[in-house]
Amino acid sequence: MTVTVPTRAHRPARRLALLVSTLAVLGALGGCEKAPPPSFKSLDITGAEYARQLALTDANGQPFQLSSLKGKVAVVFFGYTQCPDVCPTTLTHLAETQRLLGPDGDKLVGIFVTVDPKRDTATLLKSYVGAFNPNWVALRGTPDEVAAAAKEFKVFYREVPGKTETSYTVDHTAASFVFDPQGKVRLYVRHNTPPADLAADIKVLLSSH
Repeated sequence: MTVTVPTRAHRPARRLALLVSTLAVLGALGGCEKAPPPSFKSLDITGAEYARQLALTDANGQPFQLSSLKGKVAVVFFGYTQCPDVCPTTLTHLAETQRLLGPDGDKLVGIFVTVDPKRDTATLLKSYVGAFNPNWVALRGTPDEVAAAAKEFKVFYREVPGKTETSYTVDHTAASFVFDPQGKVRLYVRHNTPPADLAADIKVLLSSH
């Protein structure tokens, strides 16, 4: 019987065959990998254990829940109608964001939650928010209900006394929260985020659903 002993000349060929086989396996495994998560300009808070629900009363006196907006991107902001700068700036930027979305603009809904229910009546809220977009949602509740909603979103607010009992201002969190078309919170948007950046983020959310 003749026994063939591998020579040095055979070894490179075997190594090459092993390398090709390994690369083929890795390529197959690579095809099974999940696509990388989307990249956002705003803070990605996907999977957050807060901002999971919002149940208050709209300006028409009807109960509202976030689940009613599935299929649309919702941007939630807590503020008050007598806010001198942050609130009107935020809503103005949101209106510009909606314009930049073009045909997809109707898939964006702004939601304004008052942190001053004592002064912000339903009529006042409807007029205030409607000045930016009549299809956006204005929400209010009892002081306890608003406090509970703010706690769920980890939003801070407090009254700052003015010269008279009714001339107080309200310090409050100046960020917005973006919900995807499935009703899940996805983004934390800092105050003064450029509308073009927010529009880009919303396009990503719309394209992935």
